[in-house]
Amino acid sequence: MTTPLFETDNLHAEADDGTEILKGLTLSVNAGEIHALMGPNGSGKSTLASVLLGSPEYRVTAGRVLFKGEDITDWSPDVRSKAGVFMAFQYPQEIPGVSVTNFLRQALSARRGEQLSVLDLRMSILRWMDKLDIDPSFASRHLNEGFSGGEKKRNEVLQLAILEPEFAVLDETDSGLDVDALKVVSNGLREIAADRPELGCLVITHFQRLLGYLKPDIVHILLDGKIVDSGDLSLAEQLDREGYEAWR
Repeated sequence: MTTPLFETDNLHAEADDGTEILKGLTLSVNAGEIHALMGPNGSGKSTLASVLLGSPEYRVTAGRVLFKGEDITDWSPDVRSKAGVFMAFQYPQEIPGVSVTNFLRQALSARRGEQLSVLDLRMSILRWMDKLDIDPSFASRHLNEGFSGGEKKRNEVLQLAILEPEFAVLDETDSGLDVDALKVVSNGLREIAADRPELGCLVITHFQRLLGYLKPDIVHILLDGKIVDSGDLSLAEQLDREGYEAWR
């Protein structure tokens, strides 16, 4: 039996105030698969993303998180990142004083364990900026500073392309995007998946429209901290027609 790339096994997690948010969540993503996770506000989607990242805001009270069969439940965010786990944030942070290029160089150097020059990265960065409709001048600008919401989301996808992780969690990357920006981001994600067929992705979203572009292998519905149904893209289409009440 092939070991899944990424798993959660009966995962329970609570916030700092002791409120349990994840209540036995089990999920398995194989290499090369794109999974979509859909759920209403308060269902635990962003909490799951934070827990998979290793955020100290939440405490795992039971269950495990596994990466390539290894228990990483207690790993810190930086160790997970260096190992090949990537997170695209719903609300990307601004980092004044650090250019996009220098950020990517430092992050990729940490990932590979060796120092890289800016010249080694520049052509790749510019190539992906063109695909993601990012102004090349942004390579010299401070990370996310003064960026629009759509530009920040494109920049998250740029990081995914350059850093070459093995598993990526995309937390509501489509949030706040207009139709044109959504198409650009979706096309970028598809190109990354085509370029790196072993990449596994968990795409967290409210909306079916992103999935129409991405065509995920498996769609999951999350309610009250648990996955209550899984299926193919038709499940998202059913959800779009009937709403979450059909699973409550």
